[in-house]
Amino acid sequence: MTEIDANIDGLVPAWLTLPDIAEKLGVEVTRVRQLVKEGQLIAVRRGENRALHVPADFIQDDKVVKGLVGTLTLLKDDGFTDEEMLEWLFTADETLPGTPAQALRENRGTEVKRRAQALAV
Repeated sequence: MTEIDANIDGLVPAWLTLPDIAEKLGVEVTRVRQLVKEGQLIAVRRGENRALHVPADFIQDDKVVKGLVGTLTLLKDDGFTDEEMLEWLFTADETLPGTPAQALRENRGTEVKRRAQALAV
């Protein structure tokens, strides 16, 4: 869990605290912390009180967005830090179109994962 750079913070349209995520997923906060620890979600410290936050786009229909966990695993295997992963996921790509995070939410995860795999080459 890292503190967020202001530039990357600005790329992410909305954030949720761990208790917010727990409520949406219908689980305890300790389970959300475990998801972060396991690399299934990215949490960063931000705001005045440096509380942990997760990008709101990672949650859809009260679940973790389909394809996110696999994409995060690929990026981690490529050597990306949490901050670099957030930057990649939330930077617009005109060939996609949109951001990789938007593509995941729109069920276009196959293309996002293909691009994440290509980064390792």
